[in-house]
Amino acid sequence: MANTTNFSVRMDSDVKKQSEALFGELGMNLTTAINVFLRQAIRVGGFPFDVTINVPNAVTLAAMQEAERIARDPNMKRYSDVEEALKELKR
Repeated sequence: MANTTNFSVRMDSDVKKQSEALFGELGMNLTTAINVFLRQAIRVGGFPFDVTINVPNAVTLAAMQEAERIARDPNMKRYSDVEEALKELKR
């Protein structure tokens, strides 16, 4: 049997519940899932996935700002549903 040790992790209780449910569906408990993560991290020499800050690019940021401006503009035409908007586009 492998030489094992215990360690404690403090986490949000909802994250723990969701993780246990997810990994249970995959046929493993949280301890096994954490061991899989750690072994993969050792194998690749870092996180076994990209860790990034998702900052929108300039085009996306401009589109988001335009959408916010349109949403706040009381003079902008509004549509009650998608079909009405599509009819307007086809004109």
